[in-house]
Amino acid sequence: MLEKVDLSRKLKKEAFKKAMSSLELKIGELQRLARSLNIPVIVVFEGWDAAGKGTLINKLLLSLDPRGFTVHPTNPPNEEERLRPFLWRFWTRTPGKGRIAIFDRSWYGRVLVERVDKLIKKKDWLRSYEEINSFEKQLSDDGTVIIKFFLHISKKEQKKRFKKLLSNSSTSWKVTKEDWRHHRQYKKYYQATEDMLAETDTSHAPWTVIEAHDRRHATARIFHTFVRVIEQKIESLSKSVKKKSRLKRSAVMLRSMTESILDKSDLSLSLTRSEYEKELKKYQEKIRNLEHDIYMKRVPVIVIYQGWDAAGKGGNIKRLIQGMDPRGYEVVPIAAPNDIEKSHHYLWRFWTKIPKAGHIHIFDRSWYGRVLVEKVENFCSEDEWKRAYREINEMEHHLANFGTAIIKFWLHIDPDEQLRRFRSREKTPHKKWKITDEDWRNRKKWKDYKQAVDEMLFRTSTPHAPWTIVEANSKLYARIKVLRTFVDVLEKRLRQ
Repeated sequence: MLEKVDLSRKLKKEAFKKAMSSLELKIGELQRLARSLNIPVIVVFEGWDAAGKGTLINKLLLSLDPRGFTVHPTNPPNEEERLRPFLWRFWTRTPGKGRIAIFDRSWYGRVLVERVDKLIKKKDWLRSYEEINSFEKQLSDDGTVIIKFFLHISKKEQKKRFKKLLSNSSTSWKVTKEDWRHHRQYKKYYQATEDMLAETDTSHAPWTVIEAHDRRHATARIFHTFVRVIEQKIESLSKSVKKKSRLKRSAVMLRSMTESILDKSDLSLSLTRSEYEKELKKYQEKIRNLEHDIYMKRVPVIVIYQGWDAAGKGGNIKRLIQGMDPRGYEVVPIAAPNDIEKSHHYLWRFWTKIPKAGHIHIFDRSWYGRVLVEKVENFCSEDEWKRAYREINEMEHHLANFGTAIIKFWLHIDPDEQLRRFRSREKTPHKKWKITDEDWRNRKKWKDYKQAVDEMLFRTSTPHAPWTIVEANSKLYARIKVLRTFVDVLEKRLRQ
């Protein structure tokens, strides 16, 4: 792609002034329209050292309302960031609806600097193309506009600019030994850039290579591209049928379920109190030791609890953490999203809670709400919950690539046992708060929820993140099965 770029292109001063006077006004207008239509925008600036990223970003910002954008300069990952998947620090900085995020360098450092300087293994940067593409597609599918610029200059031009910066005492600090080292590696970076452009130039997030020898030409090209892409997004929204209410759930499941996965569970399984006490002591001691081992080996752990209302998630979690050091784990209760969370991609709020290496995060409900309650209750559109299966699998795959142990439990009880527990809660003063009108309402939709659970288990049980169905009519049996599974998974993980 780069060899086809004409670096001799220039724009005369008068033509530049004429073009920019209208472009600057247009950009401000489009920012206001995007805000009113709740369109999030991401602008990525990549390019050679001394290609003019800082100057060109500043020119773009001067046409925007500063209350509506955030600039994210991307430096090498710090210690906190290195302890999480590489996309974590970018997921947490994605913009809310109607806002603009501008990245001065970005996630592409993974396949440029980290590749060329051999900071990561080849298999890791090769795998990163897939992770980057799925990251951008998930954001695009959710309505985010992604505009990516690569500022291109020749090796000769880069050297010329370095020398000019060094000749002025007020700018000489901008040229470092690392810059010169990268200059000597121009050929390697050129190849890495070609690979990056080829692997990540997609219909939903295409690259625009900017001929950056002439600043006026580069500025006008960036402004024109920004205007064109935002106008296309606004036009596509205006053509689509505006729905005043959420789409109703399709009566047809994605898969014809001839046999329920849940029905295969043997809910008669149980333990006596003495068996339970013996097993509980054994496994809690193992868990205490495992917590130390995973910290020393820097293994991140995610435990997901999903299940029927009154299936015993709270009591189960309590027994899992009972012997743990509280400095090494966190229980993450998931409720309905708040206004800030609703303004982002639905996975954003979960990426903000991903554990760092060596720590355990236990999710009391999770991102699976998208294909359960949000699906059944029509809180999201059919298109949104259908694509969520892929998005969830991609997210968990990325976490597993980083080395995260993912343990997922579905606590299963039958309707009769749920009814018994509901009534018991109503009669017990200190448990009354646990039963709500919503619980009774959800119970009436047992069949719908069961279909959704079966579909979820079928579509999101993967080799790196399998589901474990926990037969929970017997709370004692369920607790031990969870503890035993937790121990087995982590012992296997530590042996790898």
